Amino acid sequence: MRGVSLKAVVLAAGEGWRLRPVTFTRPKHLIPVGGRPLLVHVLNSLRETGFREVLIVVHYEADKIKEYLGDGSRFNMKIEYIHQPKVMGTADATRLVEDYVEENFLLIYGDLFITPTVIRRVLDAYTANSRFKPVATMASVPVKHPEHYGVLILEGSYVVDIVEKPAPGTVESNLVNAGVYIFSTEIFDAIRRTSLSARGELEITDSIHHLIKNGRPVIAVDVPRGEWLDVGNPWDLLEANKRALIEMKPEVRGTVEKGVHIKGPVSVAENARVRSGAYIEGPVLIGEGSVIGPNCHIRPFTSIGRNVRVGNACEVKNSIIMDNVTVGCLSYIGDSVIGEGCVLGAGSIFANYRFDSESVKMNVLGRIVDTKRTEMGVVMGDHVKVGVGALFMPGVKIGCNSWIGPNVVVYRDVPSNTILTLKQNVLRRAH
Repeated sequence: MRGVSLKAVVLAAGEGWRLRPVTFTRPKHLIPVGGRPLLVHVLNSLRETGFREVLIVVHYEADKIKEYLGDGSRFNMKIEYIHQPKVMGTADATRLVEDYVEENFLLIYGDLFITPTVIRRVLDAYTANSRFKPVATMASVPVKHPEHYGVLILEGSYVVDIVEKPAPGTVESNLVNAGVYIFSTEIFDAIRRTSLSARGELEITDSIHHLIKNGRPVIAVDVPRGEWLDVGNPWDLLEANKRALIEMKPEVRGTVEKGVHIKGPVSVAENARVRSGAYIEGPVLIGEGSVIGPNCHIRPFTSIGRNVRVGNACEVKNSIIMDNVTVGCLSYIGDSVIGEGCVLGAGSIFANYRFDSESVKMNVLGRIVDTKRTEMGVVMGDHVKVGVGALFMPGVKIGCNSWIGPNVVVYRDVPSNTILTLKQNVLRRAH
């Protein structure tokens, strides 16, 4: 596609607190889904809609983002960076780019999983309404629980109000701010007039609200719910991974031994090996240098990273397994996220379904949150060691560098750098 004249700005400064423990060791924007970091999916969607110049606002683990993306040449883009000294909200991050953009520009949140269609719709609406000179064109998306977002109140296509996270039962619309905008440079004056929010940040929605109150035209355009995802909670990673794998173009470049059964789209990267007796139901991605099997069952929507070893007679379902993980024989991993460098002993069980069939709850920032999923397993940070026969109950999180001893049943979250073992009582036999 031909390039567009607008520059793009991607906000990628946040720490991703709700995605702990995965974000203890990486920015959320580099979490792999479908074999690629979340931020790369954003860049690919921008490139496919014609953007060639991108400025990324960074802060947390900024060096890792810069090291991975570089100058953008391998993505056929020009990438520059600006550092947000302190994470003070989306408007504060936007304020930093004033000297870079010079004219109208596209702004997008870096923790979204979106298709090019979403960006294209915003661009088309911006072009179609250019004679009215809107100061902002923003994407809106219908959601089931709008009280968790900034709710848009519309008159036709014009935004007349934005209500940030309204109380349940007071919601007037199910259309919410989707985090994709085209702004004129008037947004910078609005930001200068924006006050700190209740949580002590400068919010871009408050700046937009200021524009609306002063009679400046703000346009909203609907985007398909199935092509937009806000990756804010751990279970959102599984949904993003699923969507990425559905769009994957399967390619077998590694070795698939005789006796392997493959059903559906499966990618096997270079130097990977799938050993005899494995049954793989796509979409599945197997990364470079990984060895699967023998006699494994890899079920749909599973991404396996680089240099992963999945031992004999294991089953993996709808999960993300990051690089350099070892899965011992006879293990089961369901609907889980496993961080880099974990070693899972033989017979490890990552349960994903409650005994009472209720939806799985998880502890997110000290609050119990309903995932709305009846199948949700474990979220495990990097470099965890698990002993043989350990059992993890649905919805638990295991912090980085922890050790889980043999035959332990884990019912609650385990902090990072923790050793959890069974106590062995020695009793003397009476004479």
